[in-house]
Amino acid sequence: MCVAATAARALKSVLQGILLSSEGEKLNSMNLLLYMAPIAVVFLLSATLIMEKNVVGITIALARDDFRIVWYLLFNSALAYFVNLTNFLVTKHTSALTLQLLGNAKGAVAVVVSILIFKNPVSVTGMLGYSLTVCGVILYSEAKKRSK
Repeated sequence: MCVAATAARALKSVLQGILLSSEGEKLNSMNLLLYMAPIAVVFLLSATLIMEKNVVGITIALARDDFRIVWYLLFNSALAYFVNLTNFLVTKHTSALTLQLLGNAKGAVAVVVSILIFKNPVSVTGMLGYSLTVCGVILYSEAKKRSK
């Protein structure tokens, strides 16, 4: 599942890059978000309703108990909008590969912060994987500098 998710994320980033840089399409980040958001809602809402039993009833019950949950959901939606818009802008101004590398670097940083703050244990294999990720990001950054 992890390999499939990574491949799907990479495919999405490459398609974003093609759509945002194609002269024939003339899409900007906002237009691409306008077209992609409804498709994502259909897929994610369908998956949620199938996988999470009674999610609508639970959400309504939570909202009745504490109305702040509605504000939390709206705030989370707004953050997701800005994250997607930022991803599209980064892809347009750099490349899909750069976006993927930034995502991998973000994951490694999140793990380091998690270790420092929460004292989460990490296996030797995990440490090697994160070290390899960081080395890959550094090597890509250096290769990009040299090509300019």
